[in-house]
Amino acid sequence: MEMKNIIFKSLGTLLIAGSLSSCGTEFLKTEMSNGVDVNTALNSVANVGNALNGTYYQFFRYYFAGNYGTVIGDLASDIVYWNGQTSHQDDIYQFTYQSTGISSSYIWEYGYKVVDNSARVIKASKSLQESVSGEDLQELNIYTAEAYALRAYSNFVMANVFCHQVKVDGKDFSNDLGLVVVDEPIEAFAEVKRSTVGETYSAILSDIKNAISIFEANGDRGSLFYFNLAAAYGLAARINLYMENYDEANSYAQKAIDESGIETLTYTPEGYRALYNYGSSNTESMFALAITTQDNWSANSCGTLFSTYDYSPSPWLLSKLGENDVRNAIMIFADNTTPEVPEFGGGKFACFGMGNPAYATNYLINAPEMFLIQAESNLRKASPDLDAAKKALLVVAKRNLDITKVEDLPAAKEDLLSFLRDESARELFQEGHRLFDIRRWGVKGNAYAFNAPNIDFTFKDVDLSNVIFPIPEDEINAGFGVVQTPDWAAGRPQ
Repeated sequence: MEMKNIIFKSLGTLLIAGSLSSCGTEFLKTEMSNGVDVNTALNSVANVGNALNGTYYQFFRYYFAGNYGTVIGDLASDIVYWNGQTSHQDDIYQFTYQSTGISSSYIWEYGYKVVDNSARVIKASKSLQESVSGEDLQELNIYTAEAYALRAYSNFVMANVFCHQVKVDGKDFSNDLGLVVVDEPIEAFAEVKRSTVGETYSAILSDIKNAISIFEANGDRGSLFYFNLAAAYGLAARINLYMENYDEANSYAQKAIDESGIETLTYTPEGYRALYNYGSSNTESMFALAITTQDNWSANSCGTLFSTYDYSPSPWLLSKLGENDVRNAIMIFADNTTPEVPEFGGGKFACFGMGNPAYATNYLINAPEMFLIQAESNLRKASPDLDAAKKALLVVAKRNLDITKVEDLPAAKEDLLSFLRDESARELFQEGHRLFDIRRWGVKGNAYAFNAPNIDFTFKDVDLSNVIFPIPEDEINAGFGVVQTPDWAAGRPQ
């Protein structure tokens, strides 16, 4: 596969695409344009808004958050099944990926487009601070906060894909190779080098804290489809959980819940299915992509991947859903499905309200995850609080209507942790967390399900904590300083 760009060769010459004449107030509502030159033309609040909108567009694309960067963590895990009838991202599913792989190469390319363009928006915004005031200054500050949050999110995704987990059940891998940290825009042909995992996470944490501080002082746009304060709190909770900063993770998760006002969840089959009707139908979400009937990825969408491109929930996952679990409401299969060759209807990407899975929105930061973060943080911190953990876990576990009170949950800590891991599989299916959760938990896992409808895996009870996807070969060969992760192939399950 020959990539169109070698990212550290092309940075600095990018044009921000998808910019709008309305200063970014109607995200992705106009045709693509040549945009504005990021090196010379970010000289007004309007142009910064347009540039930020183009950055959202790169983030939104199926190369990154719109598909590849979101689903990779589920495809390489125990909760997804591939029936073998097509060959989309099957190298991820089968753990046969190479340094020339399409999915991971595009995650790298478009992740860095978001990161570099965000850095340019931040730099331009800082240079304009003294020349604007009033509503223009508030608008500029909100753009800056969103750029910080986009950079944090994108770096976090790439750190999961291309780097070792920062912590694995208490063991620290901060000194392993991380990402190329981009504080200042990187000009074309500049020599770069990879920072450590620890330095990468420090940069990610700094960015999300900056976003939060600015949002708290200036407000946000009040839209599900732009980064906002609740979503920034939610991302901070996720980042701190991965870093095993459990008190901070718990605190940020609570702030996300409070800011969003989502203090309870949906507990009926009809209500749960309605979350995935279309667009802003998910009343439990804090941040989503602006996928619409006009702006979507059609055959390259997540909805197509989980329908006509032959991915579905694994038999193991389906076995973990109780008979009275409301999440069964989205586990609907196509008319041509068979037990041996399942054909799924899309699940969270079914777009039930429109009937076309290609129009489904990716919900990226959601309230159920916050309650699970609180439960895990209270279980795994130095002095566990089982009562607090059970209280948070019950909010999600009540999706199974046979569970109504904390006494229905396991009593002992280890049993509760085991239940939480299964509950995360049930609740976060199709949200892209599973492989990365298994890695950081440091537990043995299964992968590459086959032989449906039986529960069977090619890789059984294997250590997945060292699964690392390789830096794209084109980037390494370009010679701008990015080195390959040593022994990345040895981490694949055998």
